[in-house]
Amino acid sequence: MAQAPAVPPQPKQDAKIPGRDRFRTYLGKVGSGEHTSSGLSRGEAADALELMLNGEASPAQIGAFLIAHRIRRPEPQELTGMLDVYRQLGPKLISNQPALCFGIPFDGRSRTSPIYPLTSLLLASAGIPVVLQGGGRMPVKYGVTAMELFAALGLALRDRSVAWVQNCLDLWNLALIHQPDHFPAAEVLVPIREDIGKRPPVASLELLWTAHRGNHLLVSGFVHPPTEARAWQALKLAGETEILTIKGLEGSTDLPISRACVTGRPNDSGDGRLILHPRDHDCYGNDPAWIDLDTWADQALAALGGQGPLATSLIWNAGNYLWQAGLSNTQEAGLESCRKLLHSGKPLGHLAAIHQHCS
Repeated sequence: MAQAPAVPPQPKQDAKIPGRDRFRTYLGKVGSGEHTSSGLSRGEAADALELMLNGEASPAQIGAFLIAHRIRRPEPQELTGMLDVYRQLGPKLISNQPALCFGIPFDGRSRTSPIYPLTSLLLASAGIPVVLQGGGRMPVKYGVTAMELFAALGLALRDRSVAWVQNCLDLWNLALIHQPDHFPAAEVLVPIREDIGKRPPVASLELLWTAHRGNHLLVSGFVHPPTEARAWQALKLAGETEILTIKGLEGSTDLPISRACVTGRPNDSGDGRLILHPRDHDCYGNDPAWIDLDTWADQALAALGGQGPLATSLIWNAGNYLWQAGLSNTQEAGLESCRKLLHSGKPLGHLAAIHQHCS
């Protein structure tokens, strides 16, 4: 796993021009129509997002920008510029070992049962630092959030300081960055996202950003192939060299068991495309449907013991990530290591230890 770079300096925009006037220029560039609109430079995109977060752009300007940008689609350098701002203003975490950082949609899940909290706990019990991030219920899906899922497992992670989260990462290899607690500046966009009723480019940004600094593998979910290609280009510009993209359940990093899963790990020689086939590894089945938090909690605890309707999905996901993280030499070895960990009871013991830490 390669080290995530420091944020490179970007050309400063003319500070003599008032922020709202600068933003009007950016809005004109992205919202002028199919033939006359143009992309922003990396520095301009960074300035535009910073003006949104610090309140210099008006709500009307922000809403117009977000919807126009969605229609035109963000260009890779624009996403990189926005990523620069999140890296500069957002919280920062470090780990002594290479980490796995999951880029999961902030608007949550509503159709399929999330597996990533269980995957994260199993990987953490195996000694891999795991960094997640999310927020409260978010438009447009308003699906169940990471914070709610961990709370259903008895982990009180809300209302914690970044220092506490760092300590949890140091002790138990697990960190959850919660936007309302740790990055309140980004919360100013949530009401506007509600008003426009569409998922804006900031939602793509959230899949590319991690609070982790240092050696890591950045795992990012996607739905549409053009989104994946833009992510590769934006992250390459940002200096991220260890990337794994997943065509996962509902755009998440959860690998499906009902179908083959398209993945990419781009490098100098190509896109690193891999098609993962659960049927070839005795992990094929229906992707468990989302019912409610109580049902999920019961099924999740059973899965951490290798039992119940989520167990196959957990083995498929955690086994593949053990392989991708380099703890297993082959895919099959990763799956077998996962089965042994579940049989040993180590993930459940790890959950109990974190629960005591949260008390």
